[in-house]
Amino acid sequence: MSKALSVDLRERVVTAIEEGMSRRQAAARFGVSPARAVRWFSLVKETGNARPKALGGDRRSGRIEAHASLIIELYEATPDITLAELKSELADRGISAGMTTLWRFFERRRITLKKSPRTQRSRTARIS
Repeated sequence: MSKALSVDLRERVVTAIEEGMSRRQAAARFGVSPARAVRWFSLVKETGNARPKALGGDRRSGRIEAHASLIIELYEATPDITLAELKSELADRGISAGMTTLWRFFERRRITLKKSPRTQRSRTARIS
């Protein structure tokens, strides 16, 4: 995974630009790309600081979480529904979701999709 460049470097580039250096000159002086210098300077103008945004993490679960009540409703109506059946039900309602997305949705809620319990053990003795 990538790592954000230091806040100190970002602030030095922005300070150099504010003191009159062009963005390209500041980028060359500190060894970063001109596009990076432009972005950092714009970030300071918009937010007031050059701190990097958070890296990594889940950025897509919000799409499926928007339909959480429907998914839970479908699950409660048919507790032994499979992920494939659930995916098909959602597709019928115009909601596109992958199997893994649905798996993670239930995993976050600690809901396990299990079929009915196994049959009882045989009463006959084991044959050795």
